[in-house]
Amino acid sequence: MNELRAPRRVASLSAQLVDTLREKIASGAWPVGTRIPPEHDLVEQLGVGRTTVREALGALVHLGLLEARRGDGTYVRASSEMHSVLMRRATTSRRSDVLELRAVLEEYASGLAAVRRTEEDLVRLRQLLDEAETTAVSQEVTLAAEADVRFHQAVVNAGGNPLLTEVYDVLGAAVAEQIGDTSWSGETAAQHADLHRSLVEAIAARDEVGARYRAAEIVKLTEAGTERRK
Repeated sequence: MNELRAPRRVASLSAQLVDTLREKIASGAWPVGTRIPPEHDLVEQLGVGRTTVREALGALVHLGLLEARRGDGTYVRASSEMHSVLMRRATTSRRSDVLELRAVLEEYASGLAAVRRTEEDLVRLRQLLDEAETTAVSQEVTLAAEADVRFHQAVVNAGGNPLLTEVYDVLGAAVAEQIGDTSWSGETAAQHADLHRSLVEAIAARDEVGARYRAAEIVKLTEAGTERRK
């Protein structure tokens, strides 16, 4: 007696295209925050129909990887489904909860960075620290918050753990949103800058304990030493 077998299912062209575009996002070819090529360009580049492209983009929007902005195109919102879920959770959480999670991740990641950092990491950290200090002086609080997040993302990246980096990248977006309207007193701003400089020097000296301590102090200062704009 012949055994029945389920028919082989061939993925639709749009499903195949979803996988292709997802790989572009996951690999960083299309970084988070960037606008992807317009629909007609994708049709030409990929050699598929407009309907297929539209279905694939719609699926990725539904998954939270892309965001369609009316009149402005389609942007990469997250690098993976996990990224998308964590971003929604973090950006809707209480500020205190976000900062507590930030403290845990940054303290541990800073210790890893002190152990694993490369000379290229140090160059990048010092460059981003200079940029953060420049924007802080400009009093543009949103730009200053974004520059601060970029610096800490580079610290986490220097720890050499890709999964930790991805999780922190999500948290960074939430931190920028949560503290993007925060203004600093002159004294607190100076303490903030000193702690960041000390963090970089601890990482450069491969001082794991010192790096973890300074990272924790930075988050405490952010929580206790800032005044929310009214």
